[in-house]
Order: sequence, then structure tokens, then C-alpha cells
Amino acid sequence: MKLSAFGRKFTADAGITSLMDDLGNAMASGDDMIMMGGGNPGHIPEVQARVQQILADISGNEADMRRLVGVYDPPQGEKQFIASLAELLNREYGWGLTPENIALTNGSQAAFFMLFNMFGGNYGDGHHKHILLPLAPEYIGYADAGIDPGLFRAVQPEISFTDAHEFKYRVDFDAVEVTGETGAICVSRPTNPTGNVVTDEELLRLEQMARDHDIPLIVDGAYGTPFPSLLFVDAEPTWNDQIILCLSLSKLGLPAARTGIVIAAEPTIKALSGINAILNLATGSFGAMLAEPLVKTGEILSLSREVVCPFYKAKMEKAVAAFRAAMGEDSCRWYIHKPEGAMFLWLWFPDLPISSLELYQRLKQRGVLVVSGHYFFPGLPEDGWKHRHECLRVTYSQDDDRVAEGLRIIADEVKAVWKETGRSD
Repeated sequence: MKLSAFGRKFTADAGITSLMDDLGNAMASGDDMIMMGGGNPGHIPEVQARVQQILADISGNEADMRRLVGVYDPPQGEKQFIASLAELLNREYGWGLTPENIALTNGSQAAFFMLFNMFGGNYGDGHHKHILLPLAPEYIGYADAGIDPGLFRAVQPEISFTDAHEFKYRVDFDAVEVTGETGAICVSRPTNPTGNVVTDEELLRLEQMARDHDIPLIVDGAYGTPFPSLLFVDAEPTWNDQIILCLSLSKLGLPAARTGIVIAAEPTIKALSGINAILNLATGSFGAMLAEPLVKTGEILSLSREVVCPFYKAKMEKAVAAFRAAMGEDSCRWYIHKPEGAMFLWLWFPDLPISSLELYQRLKQRGVLVVSGHYFFPGLPEDGWKHRHECLRVTYSQDDDRVAEGLRIIADEVKAVWKETGRSD
């Protein structure tokens, strides 16, 4: 089969493809694999009960049921949901939104594919612009989203140690360079894979850099504020015409509904809606209609703050305690990135004798599925920084006992690697 450059690029091996294949194959095989690789949210009884109630209400209403499955939405997305969301965000934060500031996509991944290629790539006038990632590591799903090669430029972070076995990445503003070849700046908050939360001050500085160069600042809030609020530190919800804020219903507990939300200036929304029409004809109604009652009343915010966030914070604390106990104080060097949000632990093993990809393979053989850290550095050179091959991303969203067992096996395997090489810390 002969493929175009587009076909070859998007059928080649990619980190996100490998991750989803691993998850799907493990689930389908029925093996007793400890699933700590993907970002599938946990099952929160209060959220599921509320969604079930809304779904029952829809199914009992003939007009609503017709809207759910029998009517195309416009390319911008389901109108009632968009209107309710604009009203909620204006009421809570005074953002001055109209429905023309919001579009829906079939999942956040689709939103970023469209946005990255809207602002990055070949401009047809001799310019090839990149998307600047001011804080690597970043989300695995970004890496292969560009139609043109070389879409991303990333900046190596500053590393500060916040505890004996804890560290934090910070934006190295001395190394962040916005040029005429930068099409947009993008940062996730909190960050997948590390759980890092860019501070309000850092975000303001990035926004000013974007404003000075008349380019957008894309903020990936799939785990963040104002919902689903998987944040364990303070972070202000922020939006203005300089910012493209991307939200999602997935981590609220609706990953299968595939509903991404983009809040931006009207020209961006109009352009995004046009691309939506070409790629998808229309967005799906399911997630928007399930969430609209929660948005209309503001319950989506209270549910996020009072149920969803505490659920994950408790899981995070248990996971950190389990890993600390499993590693102990006298083994090899190890660190956890300060867990400020999301649903991941980012584990760093300085001077690890094998690569993180080899460690991933060894753990897979022992029935623990994680993700090798090397996938999370799009836009940085493949070589030159050993750190990218010393980290693992671990999800703690599933059953606490299974997570603790998985972390114990990770600790055991890391210690075994050091023992086999005859090296010490």
C-alpha cells in the first residue's frame, strides 16, 4: 500500500498509539495486569449516580431523546450547553463571554490537532512556525499531532528539590524564546505527565510574552480549573482574548463521551468551527447533553471541588505513601515530582542503569503497565539530556490496593536493576 506523506506520518509508530494499544490489548486479553499506564479516570460513585439520573431524565423525555441521538448539532457544538457554559463562567468569573467564544470538539485530542495546525506549520509565505512548549515534559498526545514535521519547540525546565525525595519543574524564563517563527505558546495546567501546576505568576508572564508577540497562549486545562479541578494547590481560573482555554469532560468522569471545550476569541472559534465541519461534520451531542444540567445550575463546579478533587487527592496521598514505603530511605536515588494536580506520579531515578523504556518492558513482564518517560518530551532533541530516559509516569486513579501493589513492584524492579549492575547510589 502506497501512502502520502500524511498517511506515512499518521500510521508510523507514535507514543500515544503505543500507549492506547497497550491499554486496549491488556483490557481485551483479560490478563490480571495492573493498569497504571493510561489516563482513564477513576469511577466516582457520586458522579456516576448523577450522570445516571440525568441520562434517565433524558431517556424519559421524547424531545430530549431526539436531540440526543437524532439531530445534527452545528459544527460549533450543542447550543444549549454552550449558552449555559457562557452564562456560568460569566456569573462566576466575569469573563464577558458570548456563545461565539465557545466551541465543542470530539475530545480534547481533536481540539489540539486542529489548534496546533491552525497556528503552527507552513504559512505559505516562506514562514514555518512552531508551537512553543515552555515547560517540558509535556503531554504525550501532543508529540505527533503536527501535520508538518518539526512543529514543536520545547524548553528544558529548571529543577528544584522540595524534599529529600521530591522535586518540582519550573519554567526557565531565561531560556524561553518567542520569535517571529513562534505561532503559539502552549502549556498544560496541571501538566500530564508530572502533576505540575504552572503558578499564577508564571502563567501571567507567559500571557504577556504571547501578547507582546501577538500570538495565542493555549492553556490545556483538561485536568484543571474551573472544572474538573484536579488541583491540590491554589490556581486561579484565567481567560481573556489572548488565551485559548481548552477544557474537557473526560476527567470529570465522562471519558467515553469525547467532549472537548475550547474558549477563545471569536475569530478562533469561527475558524475552529469551520475545520470541525470539514473533519467531523458535527460534534457529538452526548457529553454536552449529559453535562448541561450540571452547567446550568453550577453544580459542575461544586461537584468538581467537593467530590472529584478530594477523591483524587486522597488517592494521591495513598500512592505517595505506598511508594515511599516501598522504596525506603537506603536504596538507590529516587524522586517523585511534587504532586500538585492531575492523577499521575512522575517518578525520577537519577543515573538509572537502564533506560526508562527498558524498565517499562521489565515491568510489563511483571504485570504492571506504566508509561516510559521518554515519550513526554516533544520538541526537545532526542539526545543530550539523560533525564528524559530516567522517568516513569504512573497513574493512581484505579483501585488503591492495586495501585499500591503496582508501586511495590516498581520499587522492587528498580532495586533489582541496581543490584544486577553492581552499582550503588
